[in-house]
Amino acid sequence: MNKVPVSVIIPAKNEKNNIVPVINALKDWADEIFVVDSQSTDGMPDAVGNIAKNAIAKIECVQFYFNGTYPKKKNWALDNLPIRNEWVLIVDADEVIPPALAEEIAEKVAHPDADGYYLHFLYMFLGRPIRHCGYASLRVLRLFRHKLGRYEKMPTNGSKNVGDCEAHEHIILNGKVGGCLKTSVEHYAYPTIHSWVEKHNRYSSWEAELYDGFMKGDFDEGVKSMPLSRRIKRRLKRIHAHLPCRAFVRFCYHYILRAGFLDGKPGFIFCVLLSFYDFLCNAKVWEKRVVSG
Repeated sequence: MNKVPVSVIIPAKNEKNNIVPVINALKDWADEIFVVDSQSTDGMPDAVGNIAKNAIAKIECVQFYFNGTYPKKKNWALDNLPIRNEWVLIVDADEVIPPALAEEIAEKVAHPDADGYYLHFLYMFLGRPIRHCGYASLRVLRLFRHKLGRYEKMPTNGSKNVGDCEAHEHIILNGKVGGCLKTSVEHYAYPTIHSWVEKHNRYSSWEAELYDGFMKGDFDEGVKSMPLSRRIKRRLKRIHAHLPCRAFVRFCYHYILRAGFLDGKPGFIFCVLLSFYDFLCNAKVWEKRVVSG
């Protein structure tokens, strides 16, 4: 496969054990790869440097220092890195681009009919794909013209609990949005329950910090550019936040209505964890208001 004129941005921190297969799936066809690090302490920059020695792509590990507000990591990378290609691809440090998807990306970059494209994600949990639970249709805008796309800004209120990298924010594309590429990204998000709990403990703190602004619609900056299905989902999330027993409601939604039971024991565990996450978010909102004042 010939080199594809696309610049890949990989936000990461302490991902030494995950980043090698991620970069290996990119290094022989992407033109350039930027790993945007937040002062890792596990030797990840050295691992990136070792891969760069024998790669076709230009691979560089750059450091990002969060100031507690803005910019966050992905927008900072889009605004400040010496990106030399028209097209950028955002890949997280636990996502692998399979060869068939690389071919599709090459075709879209060479013969575009839009300014951005969605990628579909195959969600891996405990070593097995989750094909139900409402996660089979997960698609995110990740391939787009560099000058036309930036992530929406959600208010941080100066709290570092929201993290230094855009997690749930969406791309606002000032151009035509195309369809979804056929081949799925392999998303190895949570190889263990420990990793799931650790990440979602941080995510729930982030949700609690943004709760009031979310309910008031303070960060609807990118809503108009979202597809109808995602706009509806955001509205339903506001309704869901007011429901009593919302954790139980979420379990029933994912396990019963979205057929999570068809994913077997991993599906059951996954749906229980999703409901626990809702409970944790709600508890931290209460803690923030009543205990912390």
